[in-house]
Amino acid sequence: MLRYTAKRLLQTVIVLIGITLVTFILLNIVPGDPVNLMLGKISDPETIARIRHEMGLDRPWHQQYIDFLVGVIKGDLGTSYFLKESVVDIINRSFIITLKLAGFSFVFAMALGLVCGIVSAVHRGKALDSGLMTLALLGISAPAFWVAIILQIVFGLKLDLLPISGIDSGLCYILPAIAIGSRYAASIARITRTSMLDVIRQDYIRTARAKGLSERLVIYKHALKNAMIPIVTMAGLQLSYLLTGSILVETVFSIPGIGKLIVDSMLTRDLPLIQGTVMYVATLFVLINLIVDLSYAFLDPKIRYEKGD
Repeated sequence: MLRYTAKRLLQTVIVLIGITLVTFILLNIVPGDPVNLMLGKISDPETIARIRHEMGLDRPWHQQYIDFLVGVIKGDLGTSYFLKESVVDIINRSFIITLKLAGFSFVFAMALGLVCGIVSAVHRGKALDSGLMTLALLGISAPAFWVAIILQIVFGLKLDLLPISGIDSGLCYILPAIAIGSRYAASIARITRTSMLDVIRQDYIRTARAKGLSERLVIYKHALKNAMIPIVTMAGLQLSYLLTGSILVETVFSIPGIGKLIVDSMLTRDLPLIQGTVMYVATLFVLINLIVDLSYAFLDPKIRYEKGD
């Protein structure tokens, strides 16, 4: 287990370095000059050249890339060209907002998805099963921004129960969390149903029932635990997406999270901010995937990572 963990950590570092390299190359070959965007049409060539020199954009690409890697190691991602703030501070500020929204969305998705999936599996082939899976299909098919707009109209404008924009209070997170979490809840419900149906057919489940255990104990203690591996995998991937921000939903609800920050940095071609947000997204994905991989051994004792795996 220790050797596998070390191997995965090494792979994580290699993946992150590769992502930074690809991102840096793409940003430097894409047309458009951030200095021109900042100064506008009234700038003269001398001013542009001076500012490019001050920002270090006139140095060779490889030197800029090395400087960026050194800064990453030191925890310094540079300064935003347009916001004139530390990229780390900007990302941290947006991350706190996205983290809260992701937390509410994840809890909502897992609670609703697990319950619907378990109930659907237990009542397989019945009207309740068909109804829940139909709702799950609708949840997966409905675009998040469309759900967000519907929630705003119904609960914000018509019923006037919840705020429809901003992050002034905890209530502001309810509608965005539902808009984001409903799609993931549908996916969790479907994978939970499928995994539970596979487990329920196993011999040890019939043995547990033959011993006289209650159906609730059989389902939640024996069946659900052994059905959790695909569910954990799905939940881990979804958590990665949640923590990187929902661009459309954050835009609809005017939430200054990571998703909106990524879009704004790309529109202004703010190179340090783009590189910083890419590093943030990549690090989250690889770390969460690592945690998911390591959790398998704890969920299923039969799984062992040996040398060479």
